Amino acid sequence: MNSSLAPLKVVDIELSQPTPTFEGLETYIGLQGLVRLHGVPLGYIKAPISLGRCTAQTLSELILKQHQQSIVNQLLKNGLAASVPLDSLRLEDLLDMSPRQYQGDLPLVTVAVCTRDRPIDIALCLDALYKLDYPHLDILVVDNAPTSDATEQVVRQHANVRYVCEPRPGLDWARNRAILEAKGDIIAYTDDDVIVDAGWVKGLAQVFVQNPEVMAVTGLVVPYELETEAQVLFELYGGFGRGMQRKWSRVDKGDKMPWGLLGTGQFGAGANMAYRRWVFDEIGYFDPAMDVGTMTNGGGDLEMYFRILKQGHTLVYEPNAIVRHRHRRDYARLRTQITNNGIGLYSYFTCGIFRYPDELFNFLFLSVYWLASWHIRRLLISFIHPFRFPRDLILAELWGFFQHFGRYQTSRRRAEEIAASFSELPKTLNPKKTEQCQEDVPPRQPGIAIQTVELSQPLPVLTDAACYSGVRVFVTCHQTPIGSVHIHSRYQPISQDRLIEAIANNLGFEILQARYNLSKDRCWAAVSNILTQRLMNDKPSSALPEQLPSEVPISIVISTCDRPHDLHRCLTHLVAQTAQRSPQILVVDNNPKSGLTPPVVQQFPSVFLLSELRRGVSHTRNHGILASTGQIIITLDDDVTVSETWLENLLVPFARPEVMAVTGNVLPSKMETPAQQWFEVYGALGRGFDRFEANGDWFEACLYRTIPTWDFGSCTNAAFRAHLFRQPQIGLMEESLGIGTPTGGGDDLYLFYKVLKAGYTLVYQPTACVWHQRSRDMSALRRQIFNYGKGHVAYQLTTLLQDGDLRVLARLLVGLPLQHFYRIYYHIRGWKYHPLWMTLLEVAGNLVGSLSFLYTYCRVLFIGRSDSFTLASQEVQMFTADSIVTMMTPEETVNQDIKTQVREDASSKVPM
Repeated sequence: MNSSLAPLKVVDIELSQPTPTFEGLETYIGLQGLVRLHGVPLGYIKAPISLGRCTAQTLSELILKQHQQSIVNQLLKNGLAASVPLDSLRLEDLLDMSPRQYQGDLPLVTVAVCTRDRPIDIALCLDALYKLDYPHLDILVVDNAPTSDATEQVVRQHANVRYVCEPRPGLDWARNRAILEAKGDIIAYTDDDVIVDAGWVKGLAQVFVQNPEVMAVTGLVVPYELETEAQVLFELYGGFGRGMQRKWSRVDKGDKMPWGLLGTGQFGAGANMAYRRWVFDEIGYFDPAMDVGTMTNGGGDLEMYFRILKQGHTLVYEPNAIVRHRHRRDYARLRTQITNNGIGLYSYFTCGIFRYPDELFNFLFLSVYWLASWHIRRLLISFIHPFRFPRDLILAELWGFFQHFGRYQTSRRRAEEIAASFSELPKTLNPKKTEQCQEDVPPRQPGIAIQTVELSQPLPVLTDAACYSGVRVFVTCHQTPIGSVHIHSRYQPISQDRLIEAIANNLGFEILQARYNLSKDRCWAAVSNILTQRLMNDKPSSALPEQLPSEVPISIVISTCDRPHDLHRCLTHLVAQTAQRSPQILVVDNNPKSGLTPPVVQQFPSVFLLSELRRGVSHTRNHGILASTGQIIITLDDDVTVSETWLENLLVPFARPEVMAVTGNVLPSKMETPAQQWFEVYGALGRGFDRFEANGDWFEACLYRTIPTWDFGSCTNAAFRAHLFRQPQIGLMEESLGIGTPTGGGDDLYLFYKVLKAGYTLVYQPTACVWHQRSRDMSALRRQIFNYGKGHVAYQLTTLLQDGDLRVLARLLVGLPLQHFYRIYYHIRGWKYHPLWMTLLEVAGNLVGSLSFLYTYCRVLFIGRSDSFTLASQEVQMFTADSIVTMMTPEETVNQDIKTQVREDASSKVPM
């Protein structure tokens, strides 16, 4: 026997209890533990056994190594459901917090156990059902075409269990009889070879009561034992489990099913499934030509999952609803089961082809795809190198494919004959359809809904999501942005439980990072330390956030060009910062002749206005940098708004002296128009919610490719130490690059490049979030993407000419063309990496980028750079509450003393 297929000891490991040491395991090769936290499954671990024992230390190390993320996510789910403020989200407390239980009325649930001639199995099954933790149960045993009364005798010995005999042979006949006999609003099906978990029915029922749109729920099926080679092989084959994460599936009624959803085995197994009883009156009962007891040997559950989705209903996979399946113990029965699996699967495909003509090609494609990718591929691998799964079992399932031809049609005719021969029994082949009363359906809206939720407040039910196909949820805590999650609502409301799940699963560590103000690596280390010490019954250490001293002066430079409404909105949010600081705010007008900007600035007494005649955002930023008096200089665009805690979040990394520059996140304020949505698909300006940093080591580590400085975002939301710009190897922003110049962009990327090249540390701080007004019309989006293409090439050429970086050649001649090639290739294949028109626009920008760069470079040499100017060489207007100061000097000559005086004047008007 292969040692990897030797018996495994199956255990549950409950993290809310001390981790046990398991002994007396001399006959096992290893231990497979289902890791749970207050009953919620988090995943499996496989641990070695030494001298017949598996120690608590070994188990704890494996759990922390493999499931730390899942543990944190579940702890946060518990905390968020209990409305615990972020300040109180300590792992020490959350480890003792149980999941929230539904407090409303629970429905009556009929548990239907379909069995045939297995009295011993049904006895074990009923013993487990008696231990269910659920107040309203109706237990029903359907005995399918029995050959003796043994099963009936066993059932009669159990009180409060109803027995029904269904004489028509076939598992789906028994399932349909359960529908007719059920008393509950929910019907939960299981098999006789299953041992249910105590919380099984409650896990199913809570999904139904909290989500009225859900019509079917499947659950997790785990192995009851892995004592024989056959049982271990079945788990290696894939088993019945479908993971530890809840999954939502829905297709609009009348739409064709995506072919990837036709493989409905991904949603669960018939041993653990539940339905609203009335849904069968709408979509019909189980097909009696399918599943065990017929020539198809399976597929009845798969066909019902398909029908639920095809009719526009929601199906949920809920791993909290757990049953334990007793796999076949001997090899011969396993081989038969796998052969039958092949027959049942392809019989289901055949059923779909004949009963749903509109899905014909999808079912045919899926059949060919599965035959090639699953059967033939694995068979070929078994000839190429040793393969743990035996070849004869691969051949057995493949043999099932060849055997399935004609079986469904024959079984269908047989089912009709059976229905006719039992005329005294209810007919379930063609049930009478009844109209269900439904509430008014809200009108559908185009685009994606934008919602913001605050973790310090109870999380809401997102009822507005019923109007949209999806919702982007931005998460904050005490106005500090944490991250965002996208939920495919598919025109259904989002329950509080589903919202909590999405936030915890996607932003678990981000929430802890916000709590402790640590980088991701440090956060991982802190969490590992806390969990390890808790498992060892020791007191964990805490991590304190770093802060920049409040007396450090700050300057904020805002570039603007004839956007008075955007500027007013930006300044309104900016002056509302909760930070205990009084930053110097400088607005640099890049088109002073229009006269649109001064009236806006006059409304904000603490804001100064400067005028920059040379067009280009790099000119305006340099102008503002030279006028700034702060030790930290922040650059913003006029079309953004900031949260109340944005400033402090952006400044936190500067508490470390090695940090010279920090960039923040740029999120969409709206996603209403196609242009705004396409911009998000393109990549937008945000760089995600994972904090990261780089320095000179990272710069030098990239030997054969250019460093991706674009991973840090842009100067739309960035901060720098002021003395950085006085460093000879860095200087001001490159004025041959940037928006407003022929190159169209790249000035911020080159500044990041110079910072890293000098060996300084650059940090991306995602919690420092601004909300950006994306372009609403497609023409503006096309210009933007075209400019990005130009700016990228211009930036690369700048590093080549000014820094001698030969890695640019590999990027421009190989890397960039390959990137565009793959995008076009993905589009042709239907994978849609980027829309084709976006890629072509970017390619066009790349092609003219070199010419634009040369033109702009010569232009800057002609008109001069900012480092050869001073502020006094420009018209400078500084508006305060009491006066307007205007200074003019000839552009031909500049006196350094005048420049110093202007700086002092500006400094004197900054509120401190």
